[in-house]
Amino acid sequence: MTMSACAPAKLAEGRVRSALVDAGLSNANAACMADRMTDRLSIGQLQKLQALQGPKRGLSDYVATVRRIGDAELLGVTTTAAALCAMGFAPEKR
Repeated sequence: MTMSACAPAKLAEGRVRSALVDAGLSNANAACMADRMTDRLSIGQLQKLQALQGPKRGLSDYVATVRRIGDAELLGVTTTAAALCAMGFAPEKR
C-alpha cells in the first residue's frame, strides 16, 4: 500500500474526529471513536454524523442524538465505539 492510498483514510478520520468534537465530545473520546467509525461506516453515514453539532455533552447524550437519525448501522457502530472507548478497550491510536 502506498502513502497516497493511506491519505484518504487518514483525512476521513481527521474529519470524523473534528465532527465528533464539534458535536460536543471530548478530544480523547473523539480521537478514539473516529478510528473505529471511519473503518466501518459509509461516506454518507459519516456525513450524517458531521451534521451533528451541539454543546458539550457526554457519550450517552451523543448516542441518543445519533439514535434520532434512524440509521441502525450508524447507531450500532457509534454505540460500540463509544462503549469500547469509554471502557478503555479501544484506546486512541497514535
